[in-house]
Amino acid sequence: MSNIDIVIMAAGKGTRMRSRIPKVLQALAGRALLQHVLDTAAQLSARKAVVITGHGADEVEAACVRNRGPAADFALQFVRQEPQLGTGHAVQQAVPALEDDGIVVVLSGDVPLTQADTLFHLIAASSGNKLALLTLEQSNPAGYGRIVRQGGNANGAVQAIVEHKDATEAQRLITEIYSGIMAVPALQLKRWLARLDNKNAQGEYYLTDIVKFAVADGVPVVAYKITDAVQVAGVNSPVQLAELERAFQLRQAHRLMEEGVRLADPARIDVRGDLSCAHDVSIDVNCVFSGQVTLGEGVSIGANCVISNAVIDAGAVIHPFTHIDGEALGVTVGAGALIGPFARLRPGARLGEEVHIGNFVEVKNSTLAKGAKANHLAYLGDATVGERVNYGAGSITANYDGANKHRTVIEADVHVGSNCVLVAPVTLGAGGTVGGGSTITKDTPAGALSVARGKQLSIANWARPKKAAK
Repeated sequence: MSNIDIVIMAAGKGTRMRSRIPKVLQALAGRALLQHVLDTAAQLSARKAVVITGHGADEVEAACVRNRGPAADFALQFVRQEPQLGTGHAVQQAVPALEDDGIVVVLSGDVPLTQADTLFHLIAASSGNKLALLTLEQSNPAGYGRIVRQGGNANGAVQAIVEHKDATEAQRLITEIYSGIMAVPALQLKRWLARLDNKNAQGEYYLTDIVKFAVADGVPVVAYKITDAVQVAGVNSPVQLAELERAFQLRQAHRLMEEGVRLADPARIDVRGDLSCAHDVSIDVNCVFSGQVTLGEGVSIGANCVISNAVIDAGAVIHPFTHIDGEALGVTVGAGALIGPFARLRPGARLGEEVHIGNFVEVKNSTLAKGAKANHLAYLGDATVGERVNYGAGSITANYDGANKHRTVIEADVHVGSNCVLVAPVTLGAGGTVGGGSTITKDTPAGALSVARGKQLSIANWARPKKAAK
């Protein structure tokens, strides 16, 4: 359907979060709760998303615009609820932004894990002329609005939603609860919203009161019932946020394993972006993936790695405690490469096939060709490294002069000894050797041994200074 309009309630303060950050901007899996909801709107091919803001409105609205994903081709509009007088009052603020021909899907900015397929079923249940409610069987329904059906029959027509504080003892025994999510024709929604009052225990305007108006007007009210409580779980405290984080991550783990990934422990992986894996990938415990990460066939990820915005080709091994962060430039690791442990790959690192990057080696904005090796305690920044180069322990490229970055070129088959400083811009000729401890400031010829260090002196019978007696 092309006329789906999303209304997202995101005005609440979230006092129980005990945070200066608005509740809907609290992070789950590396994204704001509200961003999850907007991403779902994109999956629905919504025409418009109207976000109702209140507490921290400027911050919330700016975050929505700033983090808008490329798939979000819907119109984004904000309305404010000030003061906040209940859910019905919130949706009333969105009325001027809604077109009469739309199907309105009402969502909450603190309910992040509702799946698009579920909402498609809800919209289909509405079918353009019914009020459709997303409901759930809840063994402990305390605090939730109850679905009251005709004759108390579990399959009877929906007659009303009764909020917990307004429910009778008999109604509180009902275990079918309203999730807070509905799909409703816009024209009828506008008429029903205009009839709301606040004559209830809370003194608020309840959105749920539109159900009795629909029944009175002869508009069918239908329920699409699900059994997955995680999809309708909201966040009101740090404890609930942590519970949803683990639920989300376990779902990601199951998805990966169903695709053939071997996880050492499904309870100890965090996917905070998009992780795509080919066959026979193995991932050890406590790894964190964010941004866009692609792992080729047979890639092995060791324990405690943090990987963001990277493409790692087939057969590469990322040893434990490696940190890869591509940011905007990305990082690529070639087939069969060996990285780590305790290595750091920064934005713009481009590693060819069978490259070795060892412990405490940092690579930034550098290209290493096939078979190049930097195995220990080294830095390669703004460098182009040829095939089969061996880069010694403790060696660095001095790529920054205090104002500008300069490039180092190390041609094929060069051997750089330990503890060398290559002062850019400089080129080391193919097949050359740089003696350990050298500071290279000029280009070196191909095939030559280049040494640049002070002459060694030994002073016989030299006495060390001694502390003065007290």
